[in-house]
Amino acid sequence: MRRLLLCTALTLALAAPLASSQDSSLPDIGSSAGELLTPARQAEYGSMMLRELRNYGYLLEDPLLNDWLQGIGNRLGSDSDLPRQSYTFFLMKDRQINAFATLGGYIGMNAGLILTAEREDEMAAVLSHEIAHVTQQHVLRGVERAQRDQIPILLGMLGAILVAQSAGGTSSGDASQAAIASAMGLMAQRQIDYTRSNESEADRVGIRTLARAGYDVDAMAGFFARMSQAMRGNRSNEYYEVPDYLRTHPVTTTRISEAQQRAEQMRKDHVTLITRVPGGGERVESFNPNAIVVPETASDNPLMPLSVRLPSEMFSGGASGQFDWARERLRVLSATTPQAAAREYESLRRESGKPLNDAQNYGLALAHLQGGNGGAATTELAALLDKHPGNLWLELALGEAESRSGRAVAANQRFAALLQRMPNNRAVALTFAKVLNEQGGPESGRHAQAVLRPLLGRSGDDPVFQQSFARANELAGDLARAGEAYAEAAFLNGRPEQALIQLQNLKKREDLDYYARARIDARIAFITPQVLELRRQGVRDPDVRRR
Repeated sequence: MRRLLLCTALTLALAAPLASSQDSSLPDIGSSAGELLTPARQAEYGSMMLRELRNYGYLLEDPLLNDWLQGIGNRLGSDSDLPRQSYTFFLMKDRQINAFATLGGYIGMNAGLILTAEREDEMAAVLSHEIAHVTQQHVLRGVERAQRDQIPILLGMLGAILVAQSAGGTSSGDASQAAIASAMGLMAQRQIDYTRSNESEADRVGIRTLARAGYDVDAMAGFFARMSQAMRGNRSNEYYEVPDYLRTHPVTTTRISEAQQRAEQMRKDHVTLITRVPGGGERVESFNPNAIVVPETASDNPLMPLSVRLPSEMFSGGASGQFDWARERLRVLSATTPQAAAREYESLRRESGKPLNDAQNYGLALAHLQGGNGGAATTELAALLDKHPGNLWLELALGEAESRSGRAVAANQRFAALLQRMPNNRAVALTFAKVLNEQGGPESGRHAQAVLRPLLGRSGDDPVFQQSFARANELAGDLARAGEAYAEAAFLNGRPEQALIQLQNLKKREDLDYYARARIDARIAFITPQVLELRRQGVRDPDVRRR
């Protein structure tokens, strides 16, 4: 509670100068914000904010969904005006329709927005718009006049997001939190609002990114038009509340019309070439002469620019083909309970008057799995996999269902085959390790260690990995390594004080080797200044204080 009070109070302090900066309708022809916040500092703020959002329980951490969203986002980012910018895309479990961009290329999307979208192109349109806010430095300019102390900037930014999120959805909160949110919502929201010129620029730049990535350029206007129509149809309901996304991204007929005009222009800008090929055939090629071409020398970019494409099984131009499966998985994981998710599918079936489609049946099977009915889920998922052989979404769920219904050998064989087919796939490794940890015992722990170890070098900031790796080491009997991973998970989940205490206690162990002690000392040196700064600002971990 103290943290929320501090966030909202700091938000008020930061909002006043920012609000005045938004009154000007003149274009921004230059900004010194880049001097105030270097790219490294921006990334630091973004990662700190993400840890705090985890601490409040807002994030939806699912390896399969996260990798799917990150893959689409990276693809759009590589086709943006700043292909070398690093982006981190994350999911919020809230059912409100909302998305936002913040410092360091961190872009969040609510479950509600994806559930509202009818196809991936619409979701990609929103992501492209948010990416444009980053590439055009709208977020960075918004904090230029803010205080220079890093914790107030972080907490002010976090407070704005928290107030926006706590306005509705499935997140819980007590009466005083609701009162604070109601009283300060308008002021706090200004922290993540943009001027009309910013919004227009983000639409214009975003639709260009959308086109380069091969998505339907009509999706942006179509999505906003459908949301606007739904909003008009619900105005008669006195309890109806405008979705938060429409407050921060107001939809007007002018804006929809401009998006439609830009889409039409994008189609005109594409040039079609027809060339004859040996044998008498023709080759038809379409390209946009205004698109940015990334030189081959940029191929070392980890975000994969235009010269490096994503694997063909993931994307082949346009939508990934995974949207329906992802949306139904998200529907289940964002529901308040598995039983609520099952009732939602019954409502969908009733309202449509038609049987559930395959993706929806996958979601219903997941609801059964989450609700503890592994046997029913196994039967349902096996039937779907017969219709869609090789489908990763189905295979991972079936492996979990088999393990939880007492068929551990079959589950482990299925996961081993998947891991052999996709040795570097994070979702496969983490799901397999999760199943092994659930099975328990030293042998399963050692097996999980082996499955997770190849990911160790690139999972330092992944709390799902750290938690799973900690449990695997604990089962295998390596308590020192388990302690390190548990401390890292606590830090990544927004509990730096707990992490520091765990590391300090771990350092007292006499069985630590030189390398383990060096790792622990390095993490203590990194985390200690952050804990001291939080204490200086009056922010303390309530669980630590009670001990």
